[in-house]
Amino acid sequence: MLELGGKDPLIVLKDADLDFAADAAAWGAFLHQGQICMSTERIIIDQAVADEFTEKLLQRVKAMKAGDPRDPATTIGPLINKAAVDKVHSHVQDALNKGARVLTGGKYEGLVYSPTIVTDVKPDMLLFTDQTFGPVAPIIKVNGPEEALEVANNSRYGLSAGIITNDFFKALDMAQHLQTGMVHIGDQTVNDEPQAPFGGVKGSGYGRMGGKSALDEFTELRLINIQRTKRTFP
Repeated sequence: MLELGGKDPLIVLKDADLDFAADAAAWGAFLHQGQICMSTERIIIDQAVADEFTEKLLQRVKAMKAGDPRDPATTIGPLINKAAVDKVHSHVQDALNKGARVLTGGKYEGLVYSPTIVTDVKPDMLLFTDQTFGPVAPIIKVNGPEEALEVANNSRYGLSAGIITNDFFKALDMAQHLQTGMVHIGDQTVNDEPQAPFGGVKGSGYGRMGGKSALDEFTELRLINIQRTKRTFP
């Protein structure tokens, strides 16, 4: 079994509860400073509600306190090392150089990278293609569910995905077409329970762990045959 991270998409359709969607996106993108394989690393939002959603997310992110993790009020603590900070910042700078906009953040002090929202993200940017593994929320605007699926699947990764909409049947149909090992309807991308199968497809690895799936994955299936009567061979 091999798990290799992801560039996990959160799809928000135009009929979604945007307050809930903003809460979910903030949690999925910034929990543990985005240092989770299932972190929400691409927010794919219907352009009809993109501005309203972005403003709600911006309010939540600006309220986050970055700094010393020993302070109970701190929301965003340090990244693991300087190399991680450099990688995150290079992804943000690459996006800026190619036409994206930073709405908040994009700065760091020591190992603490400020929670960052980047909008107008395009497929030629590292924030779209590569795992950032830091506190950055890239926003990608699309026109409807079909384009949302196309954008979400435009990745060499395929670990986790989230879909937020009030249309359960539409979400279920989309889930069938998402190229990920896990899909969470009505939630963000960071979800894992010990009894549930966990793993990805494409560049996110292969195999599953968790519950019965782990037993199957880590057990060698064998045949032991016992012949209790004397056979006659021609």
